[in-house]
Amino acid sequence: MSRRASYRRGFTLIELLVVIAIIAVLVSLLLPAVQQAREAARRSQCKNNLKQFGLAMHNYVDALGRLPLCNESQKLAYSTHTFLLPYMDQGTVYNLINFNVNYSDPTNAVPLAAAVPTFLCPSDVSAPIPAGWAGTNYRANQGTGVLYGLPSTTVGGSGYGEPPPSGVFVPGSALRIADITDGTSNTAAYSEHQLGDFNQALSSPTDTFEPGTHPTDPDTAMAQCNAIDPTNLSFQGYSNIGAPWMYAYHSTTFYWHVTGPNTRSCMYPPGHIHTSASSNHTGGVNVVACDGSVRFVNNSVNLATWRAFGTRRGGEVLGEF
Repeated sequence: MSRRASYRRGFTLIELLVVIAIIAVLVSLLLPAVQQAREAARRSQCKNNLKQFGLAMHNYVDALGRLPLCNESQKLAYSTHTFLLPYMDQGTVYNLINFNVNYSDPTNAVPLAAAVPTFLCPSDVSAPIPAGWAGTNYRANQGTGVLYGLPSTTVGGSGYGEPPPSGVFVPGSALRIADITDGTSNTAAYSEHQLGDFNQALSSPTDTFEPGTHPTDPDTAMAQCNAIDPTNLSFQGYSNIGAPWMYAYHSTTFYWHVTGPNTRSCMYPPGHIHTSASSNHTGGVNVVACDGSVRFVNNSVNLATWRAFGTRRGGEVLGEF
């Protein structure tokens, strides 16, 4: 009786390589989709964070009749974020702050290092924030000028004769909703800015650069900022970007509508600057308007429209954007 040998045929090397190639192709097709889905979720969370800023701002106004103080004084230098804490379910952090001293006083060490989830956009991947600080990706709108703070009333002083900030957060002031005559839906309140690299020896797009010039109007400032070589460390201005969130400062908690979204930020000592809105989202930034609505503004937005969105009483007609 003959017996037929039985065996199970295995994969040949060529067949195995073909299967691996097919799997690799499928993974390459699926991975971008997964990444896009994750970024969509992160962008949605970022948008929700700004909604919380808008809601907290309105609850603050309902309670006190005015917008949060912007840089109460150079001696204390507390950010608008600080005053919004109780309206963001962060009363515990707020109650730890000693408002009788400067934000950086040792008695404020614990709240200064307190990370507030609502202040951080999950799309931002940055260098580690220095120990003892906590950061923010969200900034208060200072308007369309390049003057940091109020103009000097002394001839020859910084900003003498220049217009005061045109945004809704004016240093040393607490405006009312009634002061936003352009309409709350037509005026930006807060937008995004990426955290910095906290390294003066390294040039990165998040830095605030220093051209060494002294412009007094937005168009000149924009041209001079765009003209520098950002890889040249002689133009390095400031790298501690976005932290600490308690500090009312141009590179921590403010932004300007001088240049469009995701453009370069520059400083012009003494007392002049424009920090742009920026994000890690593809194509633009999220902005919460003074009515609490959040919109995504494309990098390609018309500059005149973007600037109009940054003023509280410019009388501009925005239209759709």
